[in-house]
Amino acid sequence: MKSGQRGSTLVEFAFAGLLLFIALFAALEFARWMYLWNSMTEATRRGARVAAVCPINDPAIARVTVFINPFSGTGTDSPLFPDLDVGNVAVEYLGQDGSVLGAPTYDNIKFVRVSIQNYSLTYNIPLIGAVSSPPFSTTLAAESLGRDSLDDINSRSCF
Repeated sequence: MKSGQRGSTLVEFAFAGLLLFIALFAALEFARWMYLWNSMTEATRRGARVAAVCPINDPAIARVTVFINPFSGTGTDSPLFPDLDVGNVAVEYLGQDGSVLGAPTYDNIKFVRVSIQNYSLTYNIPLIGAVSSPPFSTTLAAESLGRDSLDDINSRSCF
């Protein structure tokens, strides 16, 4: 090895290592983004399932959507998603034609839609910062809506 080339391997490894770690960090951040995307879809599915069987506008719907214990009664922040709380959850009741009902009643609700809106995902990459996510929503057919029987509509329970 020539005396003028001593230490060149170290410099080459520094450049290659930098690119390797940038690619590794980008892959990890992309995997985290995909996990949160899939979890948001699952959250709206859980919320729509609960909305189909709970009374109209029950607060437990939003709590279950963001993975909070509906029986705890405290806390509004999701333990799974950073900066997501029950305020980001919207529950809509739809009629037979799919239009949003202004004053939903047990007789005219045919579908329920739960969506997560106005949520920003913060990346761990300093130059990107927060990125607004698209609204996630799930629509399901309404089921009991919390009624124990069709005869007694005053008997309502969620769980």
